[in-house]
Amino acid sequence: MTDTKATARVRRNRRNRNIPGAGQVQKAVATAPYITRRIPCYEVLDEEGLSLIERNADTILQEIGIEFRDDAEALQVWKDAGASIEGERVRFDRGMCRSIVQATAPREYTQHARNPARNLRIGGKNTAFAPAYGSPFVFDLDKGRRYATIEDFKNFVKLAYSSPSLHLSGGTICEPVNLPVNKRHFDMIYTHMKYSDKCFMGSVTAPERAEDTVEMARILFGDGFTEKETGKPKTVVTSLINANSPMTFDNTMLGAAKVYARNNQACIITPFILAGAMSPVTVAGTAAQSLAEALAGMAFVQLVNPGAPVIMGSFASSISMQSGAPTFGTPEPALVLYIMASLARRLGVPFRSGGALCAAKTPDAQAASESANTLIPTGLAGVNLVLHTAGWLEGGLAMGYEKFIMDTDQASMMEVMLRGVDLSDNGQAMEAIREVGPGSHFLGCAHTQANFRTAFYRSPIADNNSFEQWESEGSKDQAQRANERWKKLLDEYEPPTMDPSVDEALIDYMHRRKTSFPDSNV
Repeated sequence: MTDTKATARVRRNRRNRNIPGAGQVQKAVATAPYITRRIPCYEVLDEEGLSLIERNADTILQEIGIEFRDDAEALQVWKDAGASIEGERVRFDRGMCRSIVQATAPREYTQHARNPARNLRIGGKNTAFAPAYGSPFVFDLDKGRRYATIEDFKNFVKLAYSSPSLHLSGGTICEPVNLPVNKRHFDMIYTHMKYSDKCFMGSVTAPERAEDTVEMARILFGDGFTEKETGKPKTVVTSLINANSPMTFDNTMLGAAKVYARNNQACIITPFILAGAMSPVTVAGTAAQSLAEALAGMAFVQLVNPGAPVIMGSFASSISMQSGAPTFGTPEPALVLYIMASLARRLGVPFRSGGALCAAKTPDAQAASESANTLIPTGLAGVNLVLHTAGWLEGGLAMGYEKFIMDTDQASMMEVMLRGVDLSDNGQAMEAIREVGPGSHFLGCAHTQANFRTAFYRSPIADNNSFEQWESEGSKDQAQRANERWKKLLDEYEPPTMDPSVDEALIDYMHRRKTSFPDSNV
């Protein structure tokens, strides 16, 4: 499903109009495009424990196997690779999936943004934060809980673009339910491309929607879509491929994975697990099953296109054994996260997990505490790509405007912590200590005067004033201050520059594709 005419028109218009290309930097980026951590990763298992989890994962792959449902091509890929096929069940020799992944999967990769200053380096010691993903509802203090629309989707893309602590624009930040299911992916992808110049995620809800994502990216990047040295597409999209746990991949996810892999676009292979329902109730059992599922998915991608970027994902939460409802911010999923991060490093692939998860319905104390109990392990564990960093409410059913602002504030603090301790001469501050000496104070010394603006993180929504001043300013809690903040950011939003010919070609592509559907309403 190529669109060479649109791409050619973009190239021609760029030459004729002498307009800067979409990939050129339009303005300086105020902060680094991602975080490079300078503190060690926290480990909860030693070599013996991690080896045990790996052996158990291999036992699952060898004895129980993984089902690849309704995809004859996927089964043939595995048969050709030497796996054992019984119906839709695939079993693997011990170490087979691991050896396939380690042979060709990159340890790190670059995801290119249309603004090169925002390119991401995924893997290694790097961490990138992305908004929450997939909510059908939105929530704010003014209108309460309601179904999400494309206007909400645009708002959150704009807020993500305006938030220095978020390094990706995201993917399905919320579901615009006012648009047809079979066509809404066009508007979502276009919104990421139009209203942000950060990296973004692609559609995975059908193989043809993944193809549309790739073709729109081809139009957006023009000549820059292909690497001149290799002739391969650059990696410009990273997309979420969920296992249908327990131990199953369905044809929707497999179809999207094949499209992205063949076009050298990155896939996050994530077992989506609510422990107790979709995995055992124990930490070790959940970790072993998660590793087995992720290994099978990543190996499949490598068989489709050796060298295509993959990320090992983990989304493991728990459920209430009384009601069956998902729970968040509890200690057991944090332990799974730490273990899976260690296993990804041992395997040699980037890792995705974490975020600011909660079951709270409003941006209250439960939302804050549960989110912190997920975000702190996320930072300490060494997660490379953090989905669900900002906005998550109600177990992911709702995207919260105020929660988004509160979470980006926390992500900014996490960035400061991950960057570690400044041991430069300025960081050591010995001259300040000599200048002040015993019994005085540091407020007026030269070092403080030179550094006070940037010395400490300053939250845009926390109140540190006296009770009397807080009361005189309306006695607002943090959610109310966050409400004012998101409105201010949207009011001050300025879009990144886009080449008009690119915009025209994207709109034209979407119109032609939408009108090609049996239901021709656009």
